[in-house]
Amino acid sequence: MIPVTTLKDRKVALFGLGGSGFATARALVAGGAEVTAWDDNPDSVAKASAEGIRTEDLHGIDWSQHALFVLSPGVPLTHPKPHWTVDLARAAGVDIVGDVELFVRERRAHAPDCPFIAITGTNGKSTTTALIAHILKSAGYDTQLGGNIGTAVLTLDPPKAGRYFVVECSSYQIDLAPTLNPSAGILLNLTPDHLDRHGTMQHYADVKERLVAGSDVAIVGIDDSHSALIADRIERAGVKVVRISRRNAVASGIYAEGTRLVQAGGGAMLPFADLDGIQTLRGSHNAQNAAAAVAACLAVGVSADDIRTGLASFPGLKHRMQPVGKRGRVVFVNDSKATNADAAAPALSSYDRIYWIAGGLPKSGGISTLAPYFPRIAKAYLIGEAAAEFAATLGEAVPYEISGTLERAVAHAAADAERDEAAASAVMLSPACASFDQYKNFEVRGDAFVSHVAALDGMTMLIGPATGEK
Repeated sequence: MIPVTTLKDRKVALFGLGGSGFATARALVAGGAEVTAWDDNPDSVAKASAEGIRTEDLHGIDWSQHALFVLSPGVPLTHPKPHWTVDLARAAGVDIVGDVELFVRERRAHAPDCPFIAITGTNGKSTTTALIAHILKSAGYDTQLGGNIGTAVLTLDPPKAGRYFVVECSSYQIDLAPTLNPSAGILLNLTPDHLDRHGTMQHYADVKERLVAGSDVAIVGIDDSHSALIADRIERAGVKVVRISRRNAVASGIYAEGTRLVQAGGGAMLPFADLDGIQTLRGSHNAQNAAAAVAACLAVGVSADDIRTGLASFPGLKHRMQPVGKRGRVVFVNDSKATNADAAAPALSSYDRIYWIAGGLPKSGGISTLAPYFPRIAKAYLIGEAAAEFAATLGEAVPYEISGTLERAVAHAAADAERDEAAASAVMLSPACASFDQYKNFEVRGDAFVSHVAALDGMTMLIGPATGEK
């Protein structure tokens, strides 16, 4: 835990007692703050009270006596309209922050020089975050990984000299972190997302820009117009910018040329690493993620050799295009996190011959946008409620069967792939659907896929079935 000592003996109001909110309340109390917490969920309030955290409906407190208001990132700050607590805090002139802001204040107070890498972007940020942390850990650095990737930032070990922090930041967290100042900040890309919470694409982009604008070194993907403009703007403002691209050469930065990463600068363009053969970094989207990781690790002093070693040994992020097993020429890939068509596209674009397991609880739009990838699909195995709808979309373009269950789909796909004479093929769970018709969540679905794969005869597992780790 990181005790929030910068608010010792000061009154702090907090709303939102979910995972990160509860962790924040604990960290504030541990640091000596006088916390008053609340939530719309009575069970969350009761849990906090049982742990000794003071709870009170924030409608009734004297806001003028409070030094700060801490809002959980899941609670609306601006759109579709500010939460009622936001209105009360603003009326009293109380600053509103989130847990990432509390972290950066603690770092600034206790170890301002400890390396801090922050990652954001519409797509790829979790993989990039995990890859950076893996490179650092494999090189022997004391590494803390958290933020939006699933571990609340204030549950990490406290900042100290020589400790490296790798923190994934959502737009909601950035919006609540006005003094965010990473050693290296990454903006991977921008496409329309979360507009229900940001109102417009421009506001969404403006929020994301804050992370790199406050960085010592800003690493910006320039393959979309919004991010390219941000790179130019913050560079004019004096920020050191390293550009990355998965499509085009850059004059200074890291770019992908097929599977090769090239380091450009000072008029020279030098090969840095080749991702060919690294199963967990297949596809142009992962080339962008790897380019960002390389740039960030170089920025905080990691050697080129250590970075290359880390790239080659990256185990992948669980449930995201994760190779989990191999049998002969066939690799088995867990991409359960792909809960819609857009999310499934990167995996389908990364393999040439695919035995595709798809389906579940369908989402609006179905899989029609995946038609450009249909020639890569040797056969589809359809499961769950979406099976009939997906079958109609595939039509005569792709051979398919309605397998019904994941277990049957894995068995049939594995048998068909084994008979395939192609040099290489993939049995891939990339459902393009939510899981809730058959599974509690995509994690449970992915774990079930791994278990079914592990039960096949002659399998060489690349991960542990229980942990998803190498």
